[in-house]
Amino acid sequence: MASDDRSSTPALDPARMIADARRAFFVMIGVLAAVWLIQVANWAGDYRLTEDFGIRPQQLGRLGDVFAAPFLHMSWSHLEGNSGPLFIFGFLAAYRGVRKFLGLTVLITVTSGAAVWLFQGADTISAGASGVIFGYFGYVVLRGVFDRNLVDTLIGAVMGASFAYILTTALPGTPGVSWLGHLGGLAGGLAGAWIFRDRSGRKAPAATATVPGPARSAHADLLKELDDLGI
Repeated sequence: MASDDRSSTPALDPARMIADARRAFFVMIGVLAAVWLIQVANWAGDYRLTEDFGIRPQQLGRLGDVFAAPFLHMSWSHLEGNSGPLFIFGFLAAYRGVRKFLGLTVLITVTSGAAVWLFQGADTISAGASGVIFGYFGYVVLRGVFDRNLVDTLIGAVMGASFAYILTTALPGTPGVSWLGHLGGLAGGLAGAWIFRDRSGRKAPAATATVPGPARSAHADLLKELDDLGI
């Protein structure tokens, strides 16, 4: 009885990892450039863009603003505080594939924005990339577990331990921030780690039986005799 019991986990490809990291780097540079350019226009217009396209809870006509709000900020300090974490967690979320990253971003944007739109006070307006940041954080922490990837699991463990303190701003009642957006984004990122898990691994081939030489010869002779008899 012989079997191929080799692991189906693909070997690390340094060249591909470098290429993926390069793409992720330029994607996040582009995202940050867009957010900063929008901030310039928002600031020049006395933050009218935030007023017009920020999330206004329970207003049906403003539901689509959940997709615009992550690009808008309330002030320069708001944007500066979000830029570093957005780049770090966005890069780590994107380096395993830009297409997967885009799908993840849409999911997080919806879950974060929906949490604010549904449950936050109706007399408020919310904007900023922090909900998306929380989503990327949750995704990075869990991705390696679902992908069964040692490198990503270690990265997730290090990032989770290093930035666990930010989870305090996703707790109910946290003053001065949209904790609902943070919590909704985190939930979307954790779900995304499962939804966008790596499905490319193939199962190891099943065990196959081998017949020793003498038995194989006797088996062939028996088949020939049955054929001669017309059976």
